[in-house]
Amino acid sequence: MTGQSLEELSGAHFEDNAIRINVGGFKKRLLSDLLSRFPETRLARLLRCQSKESILELCDDYDDNEKEFYFDRNPALFPYVLNFYNTGRLHVMAELCIFSFSQEIEYWGINEFFIDSCCSNAYHCRKMEPGRDDWDDKSDEGSTASSFDELLEFYNDATKFDKQPLGSMRRRIWLMLDNPGYSIASRIISVLSILVVLGSIATMCMNSMVEYTLYDSEGQPHEDLRFETVEHFGIGWFTFELIARFSVAPDLLHFFEHPLNLIDLVSILPFYLTLIINLVAESSPALANLGRVAQVLRLMRIFRILKLARHSTGLRSLGATLKNSYKEVGLLLLYLAVGVSFFSVMAYTIEKEENEALTTIPACWWWATVSMTTVGYGDVVPGSIAGKLTASACILAGILVVVLPITLIFNKFSLFYKRQKQLEIAMRSCDFDEGIKEVPSVNLRNYYAHKVKSLMASLSNMSRSSPSEHSLNESIN
Repeated sequence: MTGQSLEELSGAHFEDNAIRINVGGFKKRLLSDLLSRFPETRLARLLRCQSKESILELCDDYDDNEKEFYFDRNPALFPYVLNFYNTGRLHVMAELCIFSFSQEIEYWGINEFFIDSCCSNAYHCRKMEPGRDDWDDKSDEGSTASSFDELLEFYNDATKFDKQPLGSMRRRIWLMLDNPGYSIASRIISVLSILVVLGSIATMCMNSMVEYTLYDSEGQPHEDLRFETVEHFGIGWFTFELIARFSVAPDLLHFFEHPLNLIDLVSILPFYLTLIINLVAESSPALANLGRVAQVLRLMRIFRILKLARHSTGLRSLGATLKNSYKEVGLLLLYLAVGVSFFSVMAYTIEKEENEALTTIPACWWWATVSMTTVGYGDVVPGSIAGKLTASACILAGILVVVLPITLIFNKFSLFYKRQKQLEIAMRSCDFDEGIKEVPSVNLRNYYAHKVKSLMASLSNMSRSSPSEHSLNESIN
């Protein structure tokens, strides 16, 4: 067959200057003039084949009797390819899987450059951010997948009680303590815990006020007995909570790996360390300086406010957002560092001879930081016209620098908040009275699709340039 043209190879197939194709059962007769308009596409390259071997390199099979080219591709997507040959532009429907469509046009040799302007922005946004088509829909899908992982972990912990002594009773106590809103008793415990936390913080603040400061006969300040009583009650309650959770935990070895349990420990640890240090300092006058350490540890009581995260969906979502937004936070700090460095040198150069507060670059760092974050204390201000113009540019740059990464962080917060709410609803609907029979209903199709799309996105990022892009570059050059 070598040296024969396609017309000689196919005989009557080219009598009407057309070819017949079969795409997954979808048959179509296409004019060669129509295909020749785009010579780098797969169907147009068929017209230049000189042998059957070269034909089979471009299609999956060729029928000599029917004079038909067969392609084992998705017939539902081929109408988009036909529309491209007729109009010269590609259009992407919203219901299409963006990765399947991208692979399909790459197979047919059609470059993304031909996507029409009405679809181009949406196409590239969906391809670059596979987890977010429309924010509401995609965030729900991502929430379902991630919540399902956490729900499986929750059920895995719950099943560990079945093999433990008094497992059923310990599981009820565990659910009551770790899941606010699970039952009436858990709600009562949650409200009481919140009141104790707020009362502890309030007494700490009031104890620092002069109006509530008491002095002994020697003129030394000492703590009000009422505040001390509230403090001891709070420590007793927090200690009871921690011991109770630890005693009914499904896995004692990994108990303190959970951030909320670690917060519970940190909230009471300063009190007991302070108590030990005071006892040691009283017994040995040489260790009197340890009292200063005790004062520092007393200030650590403020960490008790973090205990509210156990009872607040918003605080837990905020923690998850910060944990998973380290790249955005790092980007924000990088932008601020660049801006502060630049504008501090500018202010130093302009104001060093006229403003005593801006005579060194480190002093200008403080001014630039306050200005870029739009705090504006007003303790240091430029005096010259050039300095004021520099300050204006610094403030405007700070607004842009802060706003851009904050938008990404806010979107992540919305996602984690929805996910946390779904997880709480699923946990509250669990009934373990007769043992664990099955996991609550979760859309496994969406979960599997989310995982597959994440894998396809990773593979897509590994190959930045497609063969169709190379062919377009060659045709341009």
